[in-house]
Amino acid sequence: MLFMIVSALLVGIVFFFSTNTTMIGEQLPDFTLENERGELISSVDIPKPLVLFFYPKNDTPVCTKEACFFRDYFKEFERAGVTIYGISKDSIESHKIFLEKHSLPYGLLSDPKNKVRDLLKVKKFLGLIPARVTFIINKEGKIIHIFDSPHKAEEHVLEALTALGISKKD
Repeated sequence: MLFMIVSALLVGIVFFFSTNTTMIGEQLPDFTLENERGELISSVDIPKPLVLFFYPKNDTPVCTKEACFFRDYFKEFERAGVTIYGISKDSIESHKIFLEKHSLPYGLLSDPKNKVRDLLKVKKFLGLIPARVTFIINKEGKIIHIFDSPHKAEEHVLEALTALGISKKD
């Protein structure tokens, strides 16, 4: 009985500290961040539909796996006219190295002070680790789907494909 109570409390705590509070149907807020080349990228100017995936850190196992899954499915997104950006607090130089090392065909944005994470109300996993959250934005700039999972790297890509009605490659 005590185990069940403690388990329920832990699940509640994890949910509280890791759940994203931005709502589906909201307009993507305006923001500007630097990409891996130091260029300013404004959310207003990014072609849509758009996939924004927030991840904790370059070159960590799950983050690398997620970034490479987006790379592996890039052609499907590209054929559907979807723009992809990864966002973390890593530096521009770190992004440049990560992008080149893994041949990522999409841009990475540097959010060193977590301004955009905060703007989109992306909470930390367990209150400590930057969350892994993917936002799907339609042509009108509205958030149509949010997927939040710290460990399911491939699911972020599959959720984005499904939300945008894109067929998965064989």
